[in-house]
Amino acid sequence: MHPAVVLWMAVGWVGYAVLPWYGLQDNFFSFSWLFDGYPFDAEFAPALFLVAQGEKTWLAPLALPLLLPLLLWRRQKQDPLFGWLLIAIGAFGLFWFFAQGYGVGLRGWRFAWMTEAFGPLDDRQFGMGYGAMLVAGAFLFLLALGIAARGAVGGDVFVVSSIGFIIAVVGLFIFVPIAQMLASALLTEEGSYSLSTFLAKLFSDRIWSLGCVTSGTRCGVAWNSLFLAVVIGFITTALGLVFALIATRTNVRFQRVLRALTVLPVITPPFVIGLAIILLFGLSGVVTQGFSWLFDVQATRWVYGLPGLMIAQTLAFTPIAFLVLIGVVEGVSPSMEEAAQTLRANKWQTFWTVSLPLMRPGLANAFLLGFIESMADFGNPLVLGGNYDVLSTEIFFAIVGAQYDQSQAAILAIVLLIFTLSAFYAQRFWLGKKSYTTVAGKGDAGVHPPLPRGLTIVITALATFWILVTVVVYATIFYGSFVKLWGVDTSLTFDHYIQAFAIGWNEFGLHLKGSAWASFWTTIWIALVSAPLTAMLGLLTAYLLARQRFAGKNAFEFGTMLSFAIPGTVIGVAYVIAFNLPPIELTGTALILILSFIFRNMPVGVRAGVASMSQLDKSLDESSLTLGANSFQTFIRIILPLLRPAILAALVYSFVRAMTAISAVIFLVSARYNLSTSYIVGRVENNEYGIAIAYATALIFVMLAVIGAMQLIVGSRNIGRRGTGHATKPIAIVGGG
Repeated sequence: MHPAVVLWMAVGWVGYAVLPWYGLQDNFFSFSWLFDGYPFDAEFAPALFLVAQGEKTWLAPLALPLLLPLLLWRRQKQDPLFGWLLIAIGAFGLFWFFAQGYGVGLRGWRFAWMTEAFGPLDDRQFGMGYGAMLVAGAFLFLLALGIAARGAVGGDVFVVSSIGFIIAVVGLFIFVPIAQMLASALLTEEGSYSLSTFLAKLFSDRIWSLGCVTSGTRCGVAWNSLFLAVVIGFITTALGLVFALIATRTNVRFQRVLRALTVLPVITPPFVIGLAIILLFGLSGVVTQGFSWLFDVQATRWVYGLPGLMIAQTLAFTPIAFLVLIGVVEGVSPSMEEAAQTLRANKWQTFWTVSLPLMRPGLANAFLLGFIESMADFGNPLVLGGNYDVLSTEIFFAIVGAQYDQSQAAILAIVLLIFTLSAFYAQRFWLGKKSYTTVAGKGDAGVHPPLPRGLTIVITALATFWILVTVVVYATIFYGSFVKLWGVDTSLTFDHYIQAFAIGWNEFGLHLKGSAWASFWTTIWIALVSAPLTAMLGLLTAYLLARQRFAGKNAFEFGTMLSFAIPGTVIGVAYVIAFNLPPIELTGTALILILSFIFRNMPVGVRAGVASMSQLDKSLDESSLTLGANSFQTFIRIILPLLRPAILAALVYSFVRAMTAISAVIFLVSARYNLSTSYIVGRVENNEYGIAIAYATALIFVMLAVIGAMQLIVGSRNIGRRGTGHATKPIAIVGGG
């Protein structure tokens, strides 16, 4: 038999006959079931044992498609029956798997028509576990093998399997929850569905009013969000490009300081930058009061509303643009710029006509991410929004407020989705079908020509101003963590750190008695687990989008970006609705937090990977394939080593977002799995600002240490032959050297 068929058949039988079919109630990652009635106890039994004991008989038909691959004994992949039989096995297996999963719930049949058709069911089932996961995976990859055998994507098993896997997980963990959430947009207060009610809410003045233009009243939340997102997209992209140029094209002394400070805002827990801005520029803020005293003017609350939001979001989202653009700026081959200067172009002409146009993929992706981040931002508008209402906070209050109107929240989410998808397609139109390839198999000098002197002066001044502002903001945060009670008692104390991170001894030894320790360690391990999974899934998706051609590619790309276009608040509620009951019962577990982080942050890895891969010549892939490597070996040994900036961007962003996320996880945390941001929000709600800022300060230092470790592990790529000022050995592009 074909080795891949044997592998996935074995995986399926391990899931069906060895591992527990249903999920563990105490802990998905626990193995205590091995010593607690396994394999005969119904709570831990594999499907085969359940069927043999006369229980859960609807699982019996799954054994048939797990046996049918035996019919392929001694058949070659070229045999037409090989592909068609695998397609039939995989399709039937997946159909029955989900039919029984969604058909039988906690109280028997899940749907009334099933009860009428088959009569009452005396049995029930819970959420699926290890065994079910392996069986579903086996059917999925057997189906992919069959499709590849029929010649899809050139018969490439790795590519077809990757496409199938990503479609399955994106559909299950993005489309299904969001579809269930958006379906509630048609719900009325009586629980029925009404199109007229939906349209009335969708086109209400609260959303689309132009009163700020026509009559001086408030504008609708849709226009507020759109204006803010467009402005933030342009500002963050411009600043991100400035910092990327500083880091890669100049020799200024503060490069390392700039790199560290540009990532500080994105690793800062929510509300903290907003609190620092209030402490500096609020009515009683240091800067506001100093300006009022110096110029003898009345202090105002000017920072609340659009000005404060622009300051906070610029600080928070510029690092995202920087992380996306630094790999793109670094990836522009010096040979292109050298050719322009050989043709007697001056420095300005080279930069504007050669360097900058080749950075368009990165600029477009940076703007898109800044736009979407601004649209989905929840923490900053909650703290600084004032009377400037935006979609994300309106969704939050529609869900958690006294009204609890899921229909209104879903309608607002649809409006937000329209804006973000419009930006997505505008980005694609701007890039067009032009080629931005700059890295090929040929070596080059590896030394970029210097930037125009005037441009260097401008970007250095901007970077210096940014450094000063960032230092002031974070000095305020650091100082505030030691102030006993800001605005009342400014004496310095360690009490906030002691209360959060106290360590003591008892009869059992070292004892972590601080109130923050439990959420701290939970956040650390969940972030460390989710970050590499997010990066791997994102870069694999980017490889498929940038290097492969297949039917439905546009829809595939749309699906991978969908989670980033929806506010975290909506995703959190959607996960609660979708995964609170069988067949996937995850509410209150660590796994639901990990999954929410993976699929919420995956688009960053996708966009960073696509932007970087657009600069790699496809001749690299072709050379590898010509020398006998398959697509999997090419991806691992050729593509990934050249994507180190994108890998680092995906890892860093995924880790810090898992450490600092709030809008999605506020609905998903539990007493057992509480996260740092939830803890901080609780302290802010209790007016314990000192503890909240102290905890946030500690998290910032921890994340900086982890990011530094990731930088060392991932390393940097070398695509030239000579460094600045000295020669180095050439690298082998083809062959994974």
